Amino acid sequence: MTTHTPAGGPLGRLSLSRLISRRAQSIDASGIRRVFDLAAKMKDPINLSIGQPDFPVPTVMKEAAKAAIDADRNGYTVTQGIPELLHAIWQHLKVNVGWHGPTDELGAVVTSGTSGGIVLAAMALLDEGDEMVIPDPYFVMYNQLGKLTGGTMVRCDTYPDFRMTAERIERCITPRTKAVLLCSPSNPCGTVLSGAELKDIVDLCRRKQVLLISDEIYDEFCFSDARENGKCPSPAQFSDECLLIRGFGKTYGCTGWRLGYVAGPKDIVQEIAKFQQYTYVCAPSMAQWGVVPSFGVDLSPMVADYEKRRQMVVDTFADITSVPRPGGAFYAFVEVPKHLGMTGQQFIEKAIDHRVLVIPGNVFSTRDTHFRISFATRPDKLAEGLGILRGMMTA
Repeated sequence: MTTHTPAGGPLGRLSLSRLISRRAQSIDASGIRRVFDLAAKMKDPINLSIGQPDFPVPTVMKEAAKAAIDADRNGYTVTQGIPELLHAIWQHLKVNVGWHGPTDELGAVVTSGTSGGIVLAAMALLDEGDEMVIPDPYFVMYNQLGKLTGGTMVRCDTYPDFRMTAERIERCITPRTKAVLLCSPSNPCGTVLSGAELKDIVDLCRRKQVLLISDEIYDEFCFSDARENGKCPSPAQFSDECLLIRGFGKTYGCTGWRLGYVAGPKDIVQEIAKFQQYTYVCAPSMAQWGVVPSFGVDLSPMVADYEKRRQMVVDTFADITSVPRPGGAFYAFVEVPKHLGMTGQQFIEKAIDHRVLVIPGNVFSTRDTHFRISFATRPDKLAEGLGILRGMMTA
């Protein structure tokens, strides 16, 4: 009997490091995930790090999801999403942004979360060397899209007010630019751009012949002082040539359902659906049925409560450091006071010693001067944590 020795050495355990792709090696684990892992090991932490609503999923949605399971609607759906949900999405977009679809020009696809929609959009748009403009600070996955696709992420500096304006974007556009990725309300800053600012961006992208992608996962979490005509401003109100990405997890507290949607130019949406067919296949079936009634849920009491929490954050730091007033979402991006002589990373490590968990700004930015607070937590815990952070700044 002959024993075959594999190339590279005698029989033994695999050399796993040799097998891992350069793509995988180029991506660090999320700094947010590291803080989450730390929180799981701490006793009674004051967790101001996690971006997850602290209210339960609306009953009508839970009942719809349970009914779907009981009715054995647990198999694959069509890649684009169930017709009932797509109909509800188009009815909502008609009222919310004035889009009438589906049409020969407009299409939509239900995705596995907004993150799934963003990844598939990047895959559909970017070849090696192509560029996409993203804000700095950015949502953590934006900066990794280049490593996933071969494209280049061009960071648009939005400090100190975190407004990704047309003027700032234009400085970043080159002949290789394919798209501009916008997030309003933003993570990590809570910034909400005005209708006038968004129209300027729409006009710029049309003039430069680049696609505007609008990540609006927090579109319902827009506070009263940032709303216009009762709605959160969106570039989709000015053009149907942008790619609109929205979701249900942050809005309705069902982050684990992993459900979002992409709507916009049909030619691009069809390419996104094609990539979904060969990756995610379809969004979770019971979750799709669960969110069909979501557009009829009144979120105003929850949003009003979060607006009060926003004010707690702003008031805590108003006389100490810079915190641009968040207009939406449930985050604030707080500058570490310069007199402390500390980076954002150093400050959050000191905060951990006081049982307070926040996220260092360098997770979201090329700079390490800030930290992110999530106020999606109980008001009593939020007040306790804010008091500790203020004390650290004034000690």
